[in-house]
Amino acid sequence: MTKYEALANTLTERIRRNLQSGISRLPTESQLCAEYHVSRQTVRAALALLHKQGIITSRQGSGSYATGVSTDNGGGVIPILIASSQEYIYPQLLSDIQAALLEHKYQLRIYPTGNDTSVERSHLKTLLLQPPCGMIAEGCKSTLPSPNLDLYERLRERGTFILFLHNYYPAFPDSVYVKDDNYYGGCLLAEHLVSLGHTRIAGLFKMDDAQGPERYHGVASRLRDLGHPLQDAHVGWYTSPDIDALEAKQDTRFVTNFIQERLSGCSAVVCYNDEVAYWLIKELSYAGIHVPHEISVVCFDNSYLSEVSSVRITTLTHAPHEIGECAAGCILEQLRGIPAVSHTIPW
Repeated sequence: MTKYEALANTLTERIRRNLQSGISRLPTESQLCAEYHVSRQTVRAALALLHKQGIITSRQGSGSYATGVSTDNGGGVIPILIASSQEYIYPQLLSDIQAALLEHKYQLRIYPTGNDTSVERSHLKTLLLQPPCGMIAEGCKSTLPSPNLDLYERLRERGTFILFLHNYYPAFPDSVYVKDDNYYGGCLLAEHLVSLGHTRIAGLFKMDDAQGPERYHGVASRLRDLGHPLQDAHVGWYTSPDIDALEAKQDTRFVTNFIQERLSGCSAVVCYNDEVAYWLIKELSYAGIHVPHEISVVCFDNSYLSEVSSVRITTLTHAPHEIGECAAGCILEQLRGIPAVSHTIPW
């Protein structure tokens, strides 16, 4: 092994330790020469090797910084814990994140959780065996206290930067996240329906993820301010197991129960997302209730389901690829030593 290769190995280990302490900047060439008693030529050759391996990056006039990639963490691999890799909005979202990461030679490794905290825990234990420098995580059942914050904390102590997606755990301090502005979105849908003349409005929301209560809060607050308060009798709630049964077996009981128990006297309904709106419109049709002539349905997400529904659904959207590109950009900045900040994306 040459002298510069030995120095490169030493610096790689130093970078790993520094990242665990939140330090990404390397000493100057002069400082490295003095500290390791080597020539400037050896230092430059070692830094060039680390740059070629993608372990460091150089900034004009500022020096060298760790990228977050090292030879002992599988190269440029960023794991993502996500509810699904195949259903609903997730394939497009994952494609957007992967495309943005690939431009910087990072690969996305997908760990589906099914929004199940026990599966989430298993994945986190696997990641702790060889902690990555950065990861993306969609919290499981984020409305509820998480039993897995101990593992997230251990990962953070080992130097892993954690970016939460769509939600975050309030009990996990200093969380950085990329999420929708769900309260604002709820306000937008409420204003839209009232502008069309609706005064008795219902809502169907997901209970065990933070997005559901946030969307409900926006709808309820804006309807209150507009003088048409959202009545508890017209609000339905469902959980992740209800969606699992819907996707696996087309079990729509929670939707039919909502129609029978919550919709009486209402002329419009706000749904948690396109998926539930799609099935609600189907069940309304089976019940002989026509959309939009007898009842209006609005929702969030602008997925393919809003287009393939028998009635095109009015739905909130973001700019194309916005969430995925924002998430990728956020984690890439952190891995380059630029402190990451949370982003709340408006509808």
